[in-house]
Amino acid sequence: MTQAKAETRIDPTARIEAGAVIGEGAQIGPYCTIGPHVAIGDGCRLVAHVNVTGHTTIGPRTVIHPFASLGSPPQSFSYRGGPTRLTVGADCDIRENVTMNTGTEDDHGLTQVGNNCFLMVGTHIGHDCIVGNNVVFANNTMLGGHVSVGDKVVFGGNVAVRQFVRIGEGAMIVGMSGVRADVIPFGMAQGPLAFLVGLNVVGMRRRGLSKADIHGVRDAYRDLFFGDGEFRARIERVAAAHASNALVNRMFEFIRAGKRPLTMAINRGEADTDA
Repeated sequence: MTQAKAETRIDPTARIEAGAVIGEGAQIGPYCTIGPHVAIGDGCRLVAHVNVTGHTTIGPRTVIHPFASLGSPPQSFSYRGGPTRLTVGADCDIRENVTMNTGTEDDHGLTQVGNNCFLMVGTHIGHDCIVGNNVVFANNTMLGGHVSVGDKVVFGGNVAVRQFVRIGEGAMIVGMSGVRADVIPFGMAQGPLAFLVGLNVVGMRRRGLSKADIHGVRDAYRDLFFGDGEFRARIERVAAAHASNALVNRMFEFIRAGKRPLTMAINRGEADTDA
């Protein structure tokens, strides 16, 4: 039996400019505005009062709530008016007052958000940010330009991330934190000038990682940040000692790829001791 095609519904008060592409089964609510270079994916729902502009693509089944504004020009003095882009993946939940800017000509020319991301009220994704899949942004999280975020990262409320910072996969940034340097995969960062306070063990458990793997990451973390000798000398020594753990290898690949400072640990933390 052939499944019936979903009906595309567009409220008569919505304004959709010529050239925009509206996917099958999409629902465009009251007073939405959609620019001429926008593509809205199949099954998307724009609840009401949503603005989508610029060269912007929204993936299938993403829901966008009132007063979100996506695809506006980057907040950068270096932007020269080029056709830079914003892409948002499938199955995202974008809540009220979220803002996302397109990229700049001096970087990727692209701002990108992955699949199944949850952006709560007031989240801002700055120009040229690259965000992975299954990322959670609590209310009023702000990413400066050129920030990179791995998969399954969780941001608490009112977090601010400085431009060019990388946040590794599975990390947790505690609410009210200001992140000024790269955060290792699976790390937990906290504070107005954030430092590592342990590992995101809860997140590691939720993604089904084994107890042995979690203990391996914890041991590598302690050896790296609290071991003997200078930090630079410890990197290769600890990496070699824990080379059999794939998660630890990913942590050290992240560290080696960095070109900017790394968020350091100021205490052993208790968040990583109960795995």
